[in-house]
Amino acid sequence: MTLQIPFQNSYGTLPDRFYTRQTAEPVRAPELLAFNEGLAADLGITAGLPEEMAQVFGGNKVPEGADPLAQIYAGHQFGGFSPQLGDGRALLLGEVLKTNGQRVDIQMKGSGRTPYSRNGDGRAWLGPVLREYLLSEAFHALGIPTTRALAAVATGERVQRETGLPGAVLTRVASSHIRVGTFQYFYARRDLEGLQALYDYTRDRHYPQAETPHDLLRAVIARQIKLVVQWMGVGFIHGVMNTDNTTLSGETIDFGPAAFMDKFHPVTVYSSIDHQGRYSYDNQVNIICWNMAQLASCLVPLMSDGDAAVAAFTEIVNTMPEQIRTEWLRAFGQKIGIASATTEDEPLIGDLLRLMTQQEADFTNTFRALSEDAEIKNVSDPAAFAVWRARWRQRIAAEDAPQDLMCRVNPAVIPRNHRVEHMITAAVDGDMEPFHRLMRVLSKPYALAVADADLTAPPQPNEVVKATFCGT
Repeated sequence: MTLQIPFQNSYGTLPDRFYTRQTAEPVRAPELLAFNEGLAADLGITAGLPEEMAQVFGGNKVPEGADPLAQIYAGHQFGGFSPQLGDGRALLLGEVLKTNGQRVDIQMKGSGRTPYSRNGDGRAWLGPVLREYLLSEAFHALGIPTTRALAAVATGERVQRETGLPGAVLTRVASSHIRVGTFQYFYARRDLEGLQALYDYTRDRHYPQAETPHDLLRAVIARQIKLVVQWMGVGFIHGVMNTDNTTLSGETIDFGPAAFMDKFHPVTVYSSIDHQGRYSYDNQVNIICWNMAQLASCLVPLMSDGDAAVAAFTEIVNTMPEQIRTEWLRAFGQKIGIASATTEDEPLIGDLLRLMTQQEADFTNTFRALSEDAEIKNVSDPAAFAVWRARWRQRIAAEDAPQDLMCRVNPAVIPRNHRVEHMITAAVDGDMEPFHRLMRVLSKPYALAVADADLTAPPQPNEVVKATFCGT
């Protein structure tokens, strides 16, 4: 059987200054490590033999119908503006239509240098590839909008980071790779024609109901707010919420220094490069407002009256904090069994989070224990939780099946940092079984088999992951 991908290439119809066409750099000995058969079926892809798929997804063979290109964009990175970034180690192979008619991108990551690589080698090593594969598919199972993983291929080559490491290529699927930074690239150059073309393309692809840039901004904001609150609801910290990592589609993208909290603390940071805590757990809601303000600035030149546009866009962005508060209250209310929480419920939620912070309670296990009406373990003062629990039980007494609701929104298992690191270490040694086990268990995060209960355990002191890293 031959690999068949029903490619379309609409992004390649945009002007040449949006991208550079090129093929991947070949690798020495590609080996298929993982292939997402369920996703492939949804994309209308016919799988081939492993050897053929390794050649294609490793970058040695351009599949029929593909039109490989590296996209250009700019972006604010930790608040500092870089006027030109772009796909420094990625290639958009093309697009396909899912069985539901949605257009999605297929992109290779780690496929070699492009004109936008700057000082990078264009490659990826095995750890970040398997990490993104695992986390993105876990996100999908959690019901959080995300890019997805189609294939992972070992290259048979070494890449140099702090030391020589095994190379790999990830093939991922996204609703698109249009970023706030893509708009910033054309805005920074006062390229009104390019900005208009990008706006038209984005609107037609993602927000066909948007009649004006105001409509598009409101729609993007709504998706971003829901996304970031969903992150917070599972204790997730993205780690690099730069504008070039904020998609117009409202999907989670790039899982380099991303991490799930074990012990809850609102200012938790894992990213090794986030020295100021810009992208800490609790500051993610502020950063998404900041990122949306950058997008709003890019839309101003598309309006005939600039001054009026600035005022209108500013008003739209300024509504975000209250929208976030409403969405956060809804999400965290459900996490404690309240279907439609009101502002009167905020003290109950806030007091729980304060207790969790003071007693270093495990984020995931605490909410799951409440879901199952079980004991909250590994806390220093169980009596304080008992007092809170009495208030909580009184509040949810009038709710309809609150425990059922909680079990639907509070996962039993997440990709814990130490488990991910164990998986990567094993894979480097040639053992893919921990990867496959995590993939299997995380595909059903709300229903955990007794045999897999060990995956819910917080790390031992010698297993704690204190910092996570970008793959570059």
